[in-house]
Amino acid sequence: MDKDLVIVDYGAGNLRSVAKALERLGFPALVTQEPAQVLKARGVILPGVGSSGAAMAALQQRGLVEPLRQVVAKGTPFFGVCLGMQLLLDTSEEDPRPCLGIIPGQVKRLPPQFKVPHMGWNQVAVLHEHPLFQGVPAGSYFYFVHSYYARPADPSVLLGTTEYGVTFCSALARGNLVATQFHPEKSGLGGLRLYDNFVRLMVREGVRP
Repeated sequence: MDKDLVIVDYGAGNLRSVAKALERLGFPALVTQEPAQVLKARGVILPGVGSSGAAMAALQQRGLVEPLRQVVAKGTPFFGVCLGMQLLLDTSEEDPRPCLGIIPGQVKRLPPQFKVPHMGWNQVAVLHEHPLFQGVPAGSYFYFVHSYYARPADPSVLLGTTEYGVTFCSALARGNLVATQFHPEKSGLGGLRLYDNFVRLMVREGVRP
């Protein structure tokens, strides 16, 4: 059992579906709110749904903000999902509360001329080779549910883009850190492949791009 694989529980988010997806792949994970468990993990997944302000308040209340920054800084493989991706940036138009500030940039609201939230299947254009997308066919569809999107300041962290009123960052990567705006656990076999690649290649084998 992969007890060293941690899913961060801050009282909200799609924890059960992420945990079930990992179990299906043979990678049972520890769902925890404990900072000490996060700090000693070999791999960390930060899922999320809801608002950035409420999520940051919950992380702060549980003493998880600095541990999350620390695990990324020390090189622990880290996977942010949906709101968990947005929280990696500096700020969000959704709420004045600062986010984690791990990836420089802002979170912006999707254009009003399109139906918001953006909900359903959409294509991800992968911009360059990366272990996370190993074996995933080009132009694959993944499942989205969101009203905001990440706009990193450094374009080199962009891993995938998607079109919905604007071309937005739907996947990013920097060293040991990866994140997706879509939900891999709701994206069928393609999404499961991403989780499998993350655990098998990045966590267990230490593969980096």
